[in-house]
Amino acid sequence: MTTEAAAPKTLLIVFHSLTGGTRQMAEAAARGAAQAEPGLSVRLLPAREAGAEDVLAADGYIFAAPENLAALAGVMKDFFDRTYYPVLDRINGRPYATLICAGSDGTNAARQIARIVTGWRLRPVAEPLIVITHAQTPETILAPKTIGPEDLARCEERGAALAAGLAMGIF
Repeated sequence: MTTEAAAPKTLLIVFHSLTGGTRQMAEAAARGAAQAEPGLSVRLLPAREAGAEDVLAADGYIFAAPENLAALAGVMKDFFDRTYYPVLDRINGRPYATLICAGSDGTNAARQIARIVTGWRLRPVAEPLIVITHAQTPETILAPKTIGPEDLARCEERGAALAAGLAMGIF
């Protein structure tokens, strides 16, 4: 009987961030995943750089995006547009989680991601984590964001939970 080591699992975190809030959330999730499961490969990629090959090479996903004008940010939508058909029916059943940075709500962006990845037949492993920044004026909407420690801790926990589930074979 031969024993072969299982290939390390890969968690892909795809994010878009214009003012830095979503980037901080994605980085916190990556940090939590890496600390929870040192043997796990964690890939943190901006949505502009992520492609179908990155999606295919991963075992699980975190999609992190801002909500702009009550919708998923266009750059994140572009990522899904570019990768959707090349990976369709090739990633069925893989786990995912969503992080949303929003000024006042965030639920529509989370809904849009859920609808897109339902077509990929991905499996949600947590409710969307939405961080509200309360940015409601042109100045505050466009200003650099600083995500608070409690919200960053929640993002770290989300990354750690997904990493642990991948490593243990739960997902």
